[in-house]
Amino acid sequence: MGLIDFVKDAGKGLFARVGGKEQVDREAVLEAISKHGFRIDNLQLSVDDDVATISGTARNQADREKVVVLVGNTKGIARVDNRLEVPPPAPQAPPEPESTYYEVKSGDSLSKIAKAQYGDAMKYPVIFEANKPMLEDPNKIYPGQVLRIPPL
Repeated sequence: MGLIDFVKDAGKGLFARVGGKEQVDREAVLEAISKHGFRIDNLQLSVDDDVATISGTARNQADREKVVVLVGNTKGIARVDNRLEVPPPAPQAPPEPESTYYEVKSGDSLSKIAKAQYGDAMKYPVIFEANKPMLEDPNKIYPGQVLRIPPL
């Protein structure tokens, strides 16, 4: 949990005009979360200037991280204050490990990122799967986009 930085001018534009000024459309972001199939109990989202604050309870660690990435990769959002919670694991079950985040740079590909993160370019499907459904094609990433990098 906490603040996670993103690139404000990168990502999908989900805007509305308010008082003649363009700003992130909170309802459009909530709709995107729902459209991608993420169920967050008691989901709360507020957007103040370029900071999005999200809270609620995600089904699991992966969904929690994917929602953070989805919100943060919205054009106009520079930071996400992640207050999402995950239910505790079942007794005797280990807690789900947290992913790290990686900002895509010019010239990057998923295989190049996999090589740098895992030491094996052929592990790029792990990164692709970890970022679905936001990523629809492993060849379509862009500079400034932030990706989840799950532990192997």
